[in-house]
Amino acid sequence: ETAGIFDIKWNPVQDGATPLLAQADADGSVRIHGVECSGGSTLADTKLEESSFINISSAMCLCLDWNPSATSLAVGLSDGSVSIASLAESQLSVEQQWKAHEFELWAASFDIHQPTVVYTGSDDCKFCGWDVREGSSMPAFRNSKIHKMGICCIVKNPNDPHSLLTGSYDEHLRVWDVRSISKPVNETCLCLGGGVWRIKYHPFVRDLVLAACMHNGFAIVKVNNQNPEAIETYNKHGSLAYGADWQKCRLEQEGRKQSNVVATCSFYDRLLRVWIPETDILA
Repeated sequence: ETAGIFDIKWNPVQDGATPLLAQADADGSVRIHGVECSGGSTLADTKLEESSFINISSAMCLCLDWNPSATSLAVGLSDGSVSIASLAESQLSVEQQWKAHEFELWAASFDIHQPTVVYTGSDDCKFCGWDVREGSSMPAFRNSKIHKMGICCIVKNPNDPHSLLTGSYDEHLRVWDVRSISKPVNETCLCLGGGVWRIKYHPFVRDLVLAACMHNGFAIVKVNNQNPEAIETYNKHGSLAYGADWQKCRLEQEGRKQSNVVATCSFYDRLLRVWIPETDILA
């Protein structure tokens, strides 16, 4: 048993690397779990074993993200701080920690193309970028004019080093050009009718994302720099839409390769659904 869990993330696994699951806890702790196999080939033969633990703060750990090499974590805290914790020889240690925002920090994300850059977003409506090489005294940028409510998530485009998405309680998904780290540009936005709590890029289809939109279900969005478009919505959950992800491996159905199986979950009704979009997104 652990404290309440706000976020979990698998490490970006390289060839031959051990899968690790990082966990952000309500008691201010971060835990790392390794995958242990007892020799069989079924799920019952596999279990998670805690391999690392650190208490970061008396504040709650709300979110976390691995750097691309899986050697450190960015952790967002309920007091507005962000912590950079390194992982070496199964030991976690805090490298840096600073007050980044005035209120709860719900989004912290490494730049997968520039791994020394960390983006943060908070209930104070501010979107910030930090270069961890420069210390924490001053952000590389701080934008407080675009988001009208708190920032829920920040997602880097895996195929475009200059593109980034943010989701906000103000119901908008925003597309950013971050090629100038000192002054990112909000290129366009799309209202999804509910707070954009999570955004997940499709594992194979470029510029396609799945969004969890709190009071307005889920949306599949075709994202481009000029005209993002919701191509399908899903409203079969009875309460807040919080969790969403794509099936990562390719499946075969009726002789066709499929890689668009979706899992979604909602809050108060404790419901998990697995579904396939009606739109042929692989066409």
